[in-house]
Amino acid sequence: MSARRLSVRKIKEILRLWLLSWSIRKISESVHTARSTISEYIHYAKERQITWEQIKDLDDEQVYRLLIPPRSAGPSRGERKALPDWKDIHEELQKHKHLTLTQCWEEYRANHPEGYGLSQFHHHYSCWKKKLGVVMRQTHRPGEKLFVDFCDGPKIIDETGKEITTQLFVAVWGASNYTFVRAVESQQLRHWLDCHVAAFEFFGCVPQITVPDNLKSGIHRACRFEPELNPSYQDLAVHYGTAVIPARPYKPRDKAKVEAGVLLAERWILSVLRKRTFQTVGDLNGAILELLEKLNDKQMKLIGQSRRERFDLLDRPAALSLPLYPYEFAAWRKMTLGLDYHILAEKHYYSVPFQLVGELIDVRITSRIVEVFCKGARVASHVRSDEIGGRTTLLEHMPRSHREQAGLNLEVLTSWAERTGPETVKLFQQILIHHNHSASAFSAFKGIYYLGNKYGKERIEQAAARAVAFGSCSYRGIKNILSSNLDQQPLLTKEGCQQTLPFHENIRGSQYYKGVPVYVE
Repeated sequence: MSARRLSVRKIKEILRLWLLSWSIRKISESVHTARSTISEYIHYAKERQITWEQIKDLDDEQVYRLLIPPRSAGPSRGERKALPDWKDIHEELQKHKHLTLTQCWEEYRANHPEGYGLSQFHHHYSCWKKKLGVVMRQTHRPGEKLFVDFCDGPKIIDETGKEITTQLFVAVWGASNYTFVRAVESQQLRHWLDCHVAAFEFFGCVPQITVPDNLKSGIHRACRFEPELNPSYQDLAVHYGTAVIPARPYKPRDKAKVEAGVLLAERWILSVLRKRTFQTVGDLNGAILELLEKLNDKQMKLIGQSRRERFDLLDRPAALSLPLYPYEFAAWRKMTLGLDYHILAEKHYYSVPFQLVGELIDVRITSRIVEVFCKGARVASHVRSDEIGGRTTLLEHMPRSHREQAGLNLEVLTSWAERTGPETVKLFQQILIHHNHSASAFSAFKGIYYLGNKYGKERIEQAAARAVAFGSCSYRGIKNILSSNLDQQPLLTKEGCQQTLPFHENIRGSQYYKGVPVYVE
């Protein structure tokens, strides 16, 4: 058939008007088609005895087959040529950046001398490659997704004249395109989380799903199917009840909404502020907020509504409610517990149960508390201290021996001396006088206390009596008396005189030189 191929709708209309006895000229004016073309279609309909009733309910392919049967020609020359595997060629071109399509054609012709020429080879590859660009149009349910990302923000000049770069956080709702923009100093974790908190407060609600890019602040390990979130980011998601599902790596179309939002922010905010100078990020955000209100109130041509109207109509009613309190930033650290069973968090030491020495633990640090987790279970919690280099230790975290030692103080040791006996109290008083009531006396008290654990209170009391009587009031004197068992020997002479040294035939004593006989029991 040499006539121009018409749509089935026109073909049906031509046959319908022809059966109504319209002239070819009138039919041409009605369907806006050349009379020669109309004549040919009527000729084929007459030749095959096709009526309007026969084709009125047929689809396009059926009408074409009935009215214009396909030619019974053999396969064309091109169809007999061998086709290369375009997928393999495409992968080769991606793997080897210096490889050209012409080189691939030369390899193809070496294997298929009767194959396609260079121009046809290029043409067929281009046609195949276009199919790779097919994009699936996403359907966004109300209140379901919020897309978030960073882009470069304007520079601010502080009071000293120093230029400081900023980052622009952009969040866009999937269904309504309602947008939030905020400038921060960097893309670090704390700024990333603070921007989420500010966005949720700005919206007054929370999305069911938050879709970020795979930036390191939020995603610890990128993966298409099981991305690993930063623990602090996971904390934020749990606090607000939203699910974080990052876009696939290197797939910007997964977050096309926020990509378009970034362009809008650059066009309607950054370009407007390009001639203004700001000294602080707070001043910059104040100006951004004014322009952001205008952007969200601006009517979208295609829809005929503003972003704010769409947000109030679609996303806000279907989104999650805000929790009672905003998320408090928490930093996480991984570390191995050392032999001193203390961890260093923000320049302060905190105790952990000593049984976990050598274990890998997670530390969660907020502005108020420091928590320690081991294998998902919380094992310690401390009120955060601002004392640099200080130490916060709980007795229950210490071994028994350390706990006993840590529990000793002057009051406890004095009470122990009173329970041991009056001679021990006198001993402690003499030691305190000897040390001029200084803190060094405390070490001597502790040493005597530990000797009491070894020798018992009874022997300590006897040794104290001897030490007081002979003026040997010190830790070393008590230790020598106990180790030599002198506390087991009698202390008083027959006349009530005190014996300074144990009896020995080679020891005369001071009384010998005074001419006073010495009586020893």
